[in-house]
Amino acid sequence: MATIIIAIDESKFARFAFRWYAENLHKAEYRVILYHAVENLFMKEMSPGRFSEFNKRTEEKTARLNEMYSQLAQELQINAEIQIEKVERKPEHAIIDKLDKEKPKYIVTGTRGMGVIRRTILGSFSDFILRHAHCPVVICKLDEN
Repeated sequence: MATIIIAIDESKFARFAFRWYAENLHKAEYRVILYHAVENLFMKEMSPGRFSEFNKRTEEKTARLNEMYSQLAQELQINAEIQIEKVERKPEHAIIDKLDKEKPKYIVTGTRGMGVIRRTILGSFSDFILRHAHCPVVICKLDEN
């Protein structure tokens, strides 16, 4: 059974990518993983109060993502596993590790569609995935025009 990984977050771009995948690429026999990495690089350096607040926000975000994508998967009639992990590195590095572990047929991700200058200065999650993934990458751009 082929595994497909779809990078998710709370953005409209990620939801668009999941919908686009459902409409254009999904096959019933695919194992679909909706994956989100929560960066917690500085947790060891936090005071107990900040650590507690960070954990509370992370749990709330995890619950929102689970609810949002459970409903969307049901609407799209896709049996998907939602995997949300706390990671001690940048999320883009965590997703490459996930790809290396799962060895998917391909990964699907959304993009905000930043211009060249902005992407150069700020970096781009989808650009990083495209350059470092050891599998095909499908990048879905939401055309807001």
